Parts: sequence; C-alpha cells; structure tokens
Amino acid sequence: MSDNNTLLEKLDTLVVRYEEVSTLITDPAVIADQKRYVKLTKEYKELGDLMKARKEYMQVLAGIDEAKDIIANENDPEMRDMAREELDHCEARRPQLEEEIKLLLIPADPQDSRNAILEIRGGTGGDEAALFAGDLFRMYSKYCERKGWRLEVSSANEGAAGGFKEIICSVTGDNVYGTLKYESGVHRVQRVPATETQGRVHTSAASVAVLPEAEPFDVEINEGEIKWDTFRSGGAGGQNVNKVESGVRLRYNWKNPNTGVTEEILIECTETRDQPKNKERALSRLRTFIYDKEHQKYIDDIASKRKTMVSTGDRSAKIRTYNYPQGRITDHRTGYTVYNLAAFMDGDIQDCIDHLIVAENAERLKESEL
Repeated sequence: MSDNNTLLEKLDTLVVRYEEVSTLITDPAVIADQKRYVKLTKEYKELGDLMKARKEYMQVLAGIDEAKDIIANENDPEMRDMAREELDHCEARRPQLEEEIKLLLIPADPQDSRNAILEIRGGTGGDEAALFAGDLFRMYSKYCERKGWRLEVSSANEGAAGGFKEIICSVTGDNVYGTLKYESGVHRVQRVPATETQGRVHTSAASVAVLPEAEPFDVEINEGEIKWDTFRSGGAGGQNVNKVESGVRLRYNWKNPNTGVTEEILIECTETRDQPKNKERALSRLRTFIYDKEHQKYIDDIASKRKTMVSTGDRSAKIRTYNYPQGRITDHRTGYTVYNLAAFMDGDIQDCIDHLIVAENAERLKESEL
C-alpha cells in the first residue's frame, strides 16, 4: 500500500471522532463538567487542524491525478501546459503536507498548551551568578513581551551586587509551556565579571526550571488544612509597605503519592500590596508545586523512554553557554551556535527554540514510525 493511502486511512478514521467531539462540546451536561469540557475543546481544536490538512491533502492528490489525465489525453497544448504547472505545484506540496500531517498525528504533550511557572536561580559563582540570573530574567521578560505573553513576578530574592539569587514568575499566554520547556536546565556564562580587576574571564551558572502551571482541578488540595500567616512586606514602596500586613506565607502538609512521605510545603508571596491577590498567587504556586512533584514520575518515564538530547527531563543538565568575549551563544543539545549575543540577551531567542522544536519533532517522528 502506498504511503499516501496509509496516511489517508489514518485521517479517515479520525473523521467520525471529530464529528462526535463537535456534538459533545455543545451538550449542556458536558459543558457543566468543566474538566471534561476543557479536555474535549482541546481535542476538537487538534482534530480540526487534522481535518483541514486532510481536506488539502485530498485536493492535492486529486489535482495530481487530474493533471496526469489531462497531460495524457488532452490535445490542446495550452491545456497541457497548465496541467504541467498544476502537477509541478501539487507534487511539490505533497511531501511538505505529508510531513505536516505526520507531525499532527503524533499526540501532542498534553502539558504544552498550559501556562508556565518560570524559576531562575543563581548557581555557582556568587555575585556574578546572581547578576547572570538577572540577565536571564531580563532576556525572558523581553521574549515574553515579543510573544504578547504576560509575565508576573511572584517572588524575588535579590543578589548583594544586583541581579537575583532566585526569582519566580508566572507566564500566561498561548502555548507557553510548550515553547518555554526547552529552557529548563543549567545556563553557563563566560565573561569578565564587573568585580574582576585583572580582566580574567570567569565561568558561572544559573539554573532555569520551567514548570507547567496546574489548573485548579488538576490537584486535590484541602484548603481547610492550609496554615496562613501574614506579615509586613519589606522593600521599596513608601509608607504603605511597612504598615500593612500584605505579605502572605502558607504552610501545607502534603503526602507525596510517589514516596508515601508527608512533607511540609512553605510558600511566601509578597509581590503586591493586596493581601487577597498574594493569597491567590501563593495558592497557584502551591498547586503547581504539587502538580510538578506528582508529575515528576510521569516526566521521568517519558525521559527514560525518549532519551532525546532535546528534552531529557534532567534539570541539572548543562544546556547552553553564553560566551561574552566571543559574543557567542551555543546550545549544547543541537550544536546551535550564533554570534549575536547582544540581540539574544535582548529576547531574540526564537530561532534557537525553533531549532530545538525541529530536533525534537524529528526524534518523535522516528519513534512513532509513521
């Protein structure tokens, strides 16, 4: 059986499911079940993309047959020339479309469409590592701006000489986790620190963790068991800051289903002067923390099945080097190297992410043997 017949057969089997899902998402009983409704609308969108591709693929295959028929049986030279042009166009489009369909047929990571929690921590290298963590935060802020995503800081611990020992933010927008997940790992910087008098190049590092943000119905939390404290936020902000107890701290005892061990989770949020808002953000971080822990086993399983260089699931792996003297960025997973460090640090990182997506898609295609 030819390759295009196999692809068409696969697509034909999905038509019934597409029609079924399109009926289900208008059913009031389904709409009332928020968890099921969200899942089905996502499936409807994915199947819709496949149906669009199926329609174009059928048109291309029909176009090839029709053009060949005209070339073989038509006497009018003008008609035959037009048919040759059409045949060239369809033959060129067919392999591209087949690749697109094969990628669409691979089940997407269900986490990809989620918002994300972005955590950046200065690693080895003291003050210089904190400054570099600050540079990375600025790079991601600029990138999010370009993408039209909203980035909100939920907690920050500044370094003595500037930058951040640790900064945690939430990023909301379209397909945030699916794009930013490739940034998880250790980022290494080579440059002459501002504190260095001899002009020697130092190496320091910062680690980045990107976690899929949990939806309220992903995680079971007994809110009655949360212990809340409030305190006065420090830092700049005029008179109000030290008088009003707007900072919140939550403590929660959680039993890890993977280990059976109960651990206390402590989360602080001091970002806004509005206590209810800080509570909301602290709760969101608690959900994401638990969701991430519970899903670590799932992530590890994927990583062991799919030992790709691209997303190993190992957050301690060194993924990228930023070399200032050479103005060079190198991503160690794909070997991607560019000499536009200034633009890269200004948020121009999409090309690097695109290379990672292409590399991972190639691995996934190999795996699925479509």
